Amino acid sequence: MILSCSHISKAFLDKDVLCDANFFIEEREKAAIVGINGAGKSTLLKIITGDLAADEGQVTLSRGKTMGYLAQHQDIQDHHSIYEALLEVKRDVLALEEKIRALEAQMPQLTGEELAAAMEAYAQATHRFEEADGYALQSEVTGVLKGLGFSEEEFSKPVSSLSGGQKTRVSLGKLLLSRPDIILLDEPTNHLDLNSIAWLETFLLNYPGAVIIVAHDRFFLDRVVTKVIEVDNTRVQVFSGNYSAYAEKKAMLREAQLKAYLNQQAEIRHQEEVIAKLRSFNREKSIKRAESREKMLDKIERLDKPFEVKADMSVRFTPSCVSGNDVLAVSGLSKAYGPLSLFHDVDIDIKRGERIAVIGNNGAGKTTLLKIINGLVAADSGSVVLGAKVQIGYYDQEHQVLHMDKTLFEEILDDHPAMTNTEIRSLLAAFLFTGDDVFKRIGDLSGGERGRVSLAKLMLSEANFLILDEPTNHLDMLSKEILEKALSQYEGTVLYVSHDRYFINKTATRILDLENGSFTNYLGDYDYYLEKRLSSAAGAPGSDSRMPGNAPLSAATPWSSRPAADKPESAVKQDWKAQKEQQARERKRKNDLAKCEAEIASLEEQNTLLEKQMADPEVATSPAKLLQLGRDQEKNAARLTELYEWWEQLADE
Repeated sequence: MILSCSHISKAFLDKDVLCDANFFIEEREKAAIVGINGAGKSTLLKIITGDLAADEGQVTLSRGKTMGYLAQHQDIQDHHSIYEALLEVKRDVLALEEKIRALEAQMPQLTGEELAAAMEAYAQATHRFEEADGYALQSEVTGVLKGLGFSEEEFSKPVSSLSGGQKTRVSLGKLLLSRPDIILLDEPTNHLDLNSIAWLETFLLNYPGAVIIVAHDRFFLDRVVTKVIEVDNTRVQVFSGNYSAYAEKKAMLREAQLKAYLNQQAEIRHQEEVIAKLRSFNREKSIKRAESREKMLDKIERLDKPFEVKADMSVRFTPSCVSGNDVLAVSGLSKAYGPLSLFHDVDIDIKRGERIAVIGNNGAGKTTLLKIINGLVAADSGSVVLGAKVQIGYYDQEHQVLHMDKTLFEEILDDHPAMTNTEIRSLLAAFLFTGDDVFKRIGDLSGGERGRVSLAKLMLSEANFLILDEPTNHLDMLSKEILEKALSQYEGTVLYVSHDRYFINKTATRILDLENGSFTNYLGDYDYYLEKRLSSAAGAPGSDSRMPGNAPLSAATPWSSRPAADKPESAVKQDWKAQKEQQARERKRKNDLAKCEAEIASLEEQNTLLEKQMADPEVATSPAKLLQLGRDQEKNAARLTELYEWWEQLADE
């Protein structure tokens, strides 16, 4: 075990974030911390790194072990170039190399004991340099930079001139090169393209240390992790396996919890009905029985209803009108910035109902393509023609369509003044903004929250052609699942840029891969794209020649030729017989219950008459009649006791 977290608790003001969290990490283990936005994942990472103090509990790192941490946002100010910044991580190895070169220069001028001492120092320095893999240092730095998506032309760029995403990639590269015993990564894939994410997966899988990752990239987590640490409603629970295994176990666990809750609720309602019935008999013994049941009911530990966040968020995009079959025609499109050509002579035809994912490396021109289609950027050449009745709804990854000084409420109201306060609040509640959240300034929101506001505005647009630029960035996994469902049910057309492979696999019907200035068309989801790329790498034709409706038949057995999956006749008969027997038992129980209640009512009526007779003055003066009436009452009471017990038994069945 390299790391242990014991009884970690943390609260901000009066809000609990973590309560009694316990888990451990083994050496070389790869683990993920998952949970909805705001659950406390980043807080937990900061407690582990010591950047934030826990209110209770202890974090223990094994003696002599080192830890490295990559936060979500990096604002590094470094006068070095990108290459020099990463090389600085290996300063101790570089110092060894300088020492070796200095000794090599000195030794020809030394003799005797001085030469012997220099040779000994040289041997030690060389040995340490080899142990540190110093001879492969420059190729290692180059490999990490290229793996993270930097071209050789960018190596000389000063770090201070980079964007926030590029600085994050530089910080990630420095962390990977430092090779700590345990790495903590907070959203490492947010600023990486598909090739860089694939490279990082391979790097982490082969990494000799332990890794803890906070990420919303389900495809990435499925590939890398073997343990999932869930933060849910302040509690921490550990699941073995990758993300898909966790999701399956979580669904089964929630189903079992919901079933237990519903069963308990049914039992509570039943007991309350029995108690009410016993009290209605209005006899001392039945009332005592009711009181006894009430005491037992009070002692039951009530189960809480399992809470599911996505049940509170509902997204549905509804086009205001149906577009023509031809939605978009792009012909001969080209765009360059100075000497950098993004793409050239591009032809794209999009039909109604298609969901097309545009993929490619960072800086390839994917977002530029979307902006040209939206008329935000001018093309160098070519044409973009929209079809009949096409109405565009645009989602910008930088959320430039939002006004930072407005509140959430004002952002919706100003664009849709006809909406009532209740309608605006209901809409924002569907995107998890409730209560005073609606009066927060857009500028004060997190990236994920701004994304949800943009999606809310997009839903109101009633567009029939959605153009989305990285719609899943900063969304948590539940929000992604909800968006996936909404797009899958959408009756319009979708064109989007994304590096979320799981999302692409769930939503895309076609993929456009932008590489070396041109687009390659793949008619299928991400799995199909990977299959074609692998076959291309193995020497098979790389282009996708499939046309809609002409997909090759599956290797699976056709449905019409599958053997019947019906149960054997004897098993069907047994099931039918058991069902009939159960129905007969239930009918008998209900009949017995009705007879029991009727007899109870009859005996109670008889007892009422007996009491009236005993109060009659003529009977009161006759000991013999009183004695007989008393015996009749005792007989009825004994029978009622039997009937009450029988009634409870029948009711409990």
